[in-house]
Amino acid sequence: MTLDRRTLLKTSLAAVAPGALWAPSARAAGVADKELVLGTHLDLSGPVAIAMPVIRNGIQMRIDEANEAGGINGRKLRLVIEDNASQPSQAVRAVDKLIRKDEVFALLCPFGSGPNVATVKKAVDAGVVCFAPYAASGLVRQAAGQTPLLFTTNLNYDSTTSAAVKWATANLGSKKVGFVYQEGPFGDLVGRGVKAALAAKGMPLAAEASYKVGDLDFSSHVARMQAAGADLIVCATTTRETIAVAAEVKKLGLAGVNVLTASPGRAGLTVALGKEAMEGVYGVGTWRIATPDQATAAEKSWAEAYRKRFKAEPDDVAAAFYDYTSWFLQEVRNAGRDLTTEKLVKALQASTFKGVASYDTQRFANNHIDPEWTRVEQVVQGRWTARSSVVDPAKSAL
Repeated sequence: MTLDRRTLLKTSLAAVAPGALWAPSARAAGVADKELVLGTHLDLSGPVAIAMPVIRNGIQMRIDEANEAGGINGRKLRLVIEDNASQPSQAVRAVDKLIRKDEVFALLCPFGSGPNVATVKKAVDAGVVCFAPYAASGLVRQAAGQTPLLFTTNLNYDSTTSAAVKWATANLGSKKVGFVYQEGPFGDLVGRGVKAALAAKGMPLAAEASYKVGDLDFSSHVARMQAAGADLIVCATTTRETIAVAAEVKKLGLAGVNVLTASPGRAGLTVALGKEAMEGVYGVGTWRIATPDQATAAEKSWAEAYRKRFKAEPDDVAAAFYDYTSWFLQEVRNAGRDLTTEKLVKALQASTFKGVASYDTQRFANNHIDPEWTRVEQVVQGRWTARSSVVDPAKSAL
């Protein structure tokens, strides 16, 4: 069958003979003689909007660099950005516009678990490649169904958190573990990892407390952890919420209580905004965070280019999204001038990549990033500092 914008993809590449999904001449929407149209949807007005400028800048910087170098295979790149406000219903409207009006070739780094779960099947069913959604990868893949058009780069929250909790119980001597989590798919997946790690150690979960997106008062949540005697509080939190939990622990003077945040809360921005409240907090690292004195030559060069372009300081999140975009554009180039969805998918599946923020080289296995390089880090004197080696949780313990 021929793949174009309206073709429904209901089987994976592994389930059919090579070439059965596409006719070689199929030209996807968004691919014109001189232009390639890409789209994304980010939280520009919702509870995570504070983190969006660096994400947007990281994506746009790499696209601008490609255009300034003449484009890719004779085409300039145009990125259409829509606001999802972290609301699934708004994300649906955004993706409808990107598909129907803008006729994008691919969605690049769309943001949020809820928004991506609500929209990914709509996108892939319309023949749109969805690359590097920043969301709970397992849930996005489940929502998409069997499709070769989804490529996930966000490390699985359950496996990475599980590895970190096992490390904490072994290396910090944690005896009672509490869990503060965001209601919804993100919290569910982190919770799955916490409970799996504790079950492997024969330990019960001491206490748990949920919060809704937008909540800022965590006094009752931390009080519940205190009442249960928790000496490790694992958090399924993003920037503001991680800071709020850490600040409450310090406010109450809970000596001997460690805080461990899942990967979305382990970011340079969290430390920059939280300052002293974040000192001593542990986090699940999934990419490098290098301060200027630790940076490699490549990191320093990239950071200086970012400063010149945006008149602002870069951070690790900007570098990560720059890397995701670089990986995608690398394979757009390798797919050749006669760009089709089939050719891009095959190029991505055969690709390897190591970027500015990467711990090490990665590839795709069944369209998910592999290995899932992870390490535990701790905020020491205002910087994330390694506390474990970098490992693939699927193969080794931290």
